[in-house]
Amino acid sequence: MRKLFLFGLMILLSETLFAEEQGRYFAKKTYDHQPLPTYEQSKDQLPVPIYDGNKEWVGLYWTAWKTAFSRLQSPQPGSPFVSNWIDEGLCPQIFQWDTNFMAMFGRYAHHIFPFIGSQDNFYCSQHADGMIDRVINESDGKDYWWGQGPDNARAINPPLFSWAEVQTYMATGDKSRFAMVLEPLERYVQWIEAHRRGYDTPHQLYWTNGQASGMDNTPRDNGRPSPEKGWDCHSAIDHMGWVDMSSQMVMCYRDLSYICKELGKNDKARLYSMRSDTISTRINKWLWDDKSGLYFDVTPTGDKTKCISAATFWPMLAGVANHDQCVKLVRNLKDTSLFWRPIPVPTLAANQPEYDKMGCYWKGGVWAPTNYMIVEGLKKNGFGDLAIDISKRYIDALLQVYHSTGTLWEAYSPEIYSPATNASGKVLVQPNFVGWTGLGPISMLIETIIGIEMDAPHNTIAWNITADCRNGVQNLMFNGGRVSFVATPIAGGYSVGISSEKALKAEITVGGKVQEIKIEPGKKVTKIIYS
Repeated sequence: MRKLFLFGLMILLSETLFAEEQGRYFAKKTYDHQPLPTYEQSKDQLPVPIYDGNKEWVGLYWTAWKTAFSRLQSPQPGSPFVSNWIDEGLCPQIFQWDTNFMAMFGRYAHHIFPFIGSQDNFYCSQHADGMIDRVINESDGKDYWWGQGPDNARAINPPLFSWAEVQTYMATGDKSRFAMVLEPLERYVQWIEAHRRGYDTPHQLYWTNGQASGMDNTPRDNGRPSPEKGWDCHSAIDHMGWVDMSSQMVMCYRDLSYICKELGKNDKARLYSMRSDTISTRINKWLWDDKSGLYFDVTPTGDKTKCISAATFWPMLAGVANHDQCVKLVRNLKDTSLFWRPIPVPTLAANQPEYDKMGCYWKGGVWAPTNYMIVEGLKKNGFGDLAIDISKRYIDALLQVYHSTGTLWEAYSPEIYSPATNASGKVLVQPNFVGWTGLGPISMLIETIIGIEMDAPHNTIAWNITADCRNGVQNLMFNGGRVSFVATPIAGGYSVGISSEKALKAEITVGGKVQEIKIEPGKKVTKIIYS
């Protein structure tokens, strides 16, 4: 009997210790002590954008990289972190959705510094129940108290890890990470399903709040009950159905489906695809308002709220909105009384009573992650010209503020060339900021204004040439080899020069017409392409 008791006690203790273990689902357990590259060492290895129509935009591109490289960090002694990372430059913690968005521009320098490895420090801090805290201390790897709240109300950020993983794969063609990150991603989704879904509501969509969603002080929370004393409505835990969180879960499941398909796990791929479709159907049933042409959050009882914010555009990127819905969303995006302000796109519509001309953080501030989301959603649904227009206006605003302040900022005013104010409405946001602000001068310049899109799994680069000036990208690392694209306008079209260290297929679009060009290793091809 005594032996059985001791045996049972040993099992109980081992289970308790096991339950407290963090990072059990992620294979990388120790830091590999890789040196941090500097900007000076790395500049010649970075992609070189060409855009003769505005060479100052190109100058801002290099400024963004210089600041980004200054933000690279290594784990401190005693920290359980397992990888070097890019820091958001805000405070001595790392944040989930900042890290995911920084991977979007970081993929252009993956061969110099694996920016996607910044996610490793979240995976190695994952709790046994699957939760990955949105705010983690850099010094000791512990969840930061400010990121918690009652019922873990603030515990997670938008579930975009899988999106960042897939987009990095589009540049590198290296699927080796997929096998390592699949289980952490699946466990994370399981936690969200258990703790962020309104099973007790008619809509059964996903709930969050301002702090957890990343839109800290958004008026979308107004009127929600505070969860307990000391925590306001931006930590609410009532089971609303939020447009962005629900759309992000659609994206998450679709990316998980893609990852599983690439790993040959076809049954899982089909299951995750079906889940994304089911959520999409519920979003359109409960959140879409056909009369206004907007998506709205809903209360726990299924009633639509009235707050109009940039979250309404997430269904475009998620592939939830059909063509007719996209047309109506675009009409609202171009409405000067709503979102078409001097500096696009405010995160709160201008007709809302809380709208602040200086931004006041998420009460109208213009932010890189939401702008990137909107631009990518527009391109995905055939509104490329508008995506280019927004990108140009946004980057030009960054440039004008850079001229007056000498730095890049966390967010911007929607009305004047100025940094935004923070949530106090009195103090400017963080300067010298290339957390996600690097998305504008780097990603939007390359992907939207110049028009380069990478698809390493199919060894294809698509280039939509629209600029009326010499433009392109040289020294682009793609699928393990360097590629250069340069287009020079001629009468009726372009003279396009392409060279590559490795074989690839180029799909060149001019005036809506697509021409495929096969590039042989080490060869340069020049083609005249007419619109």
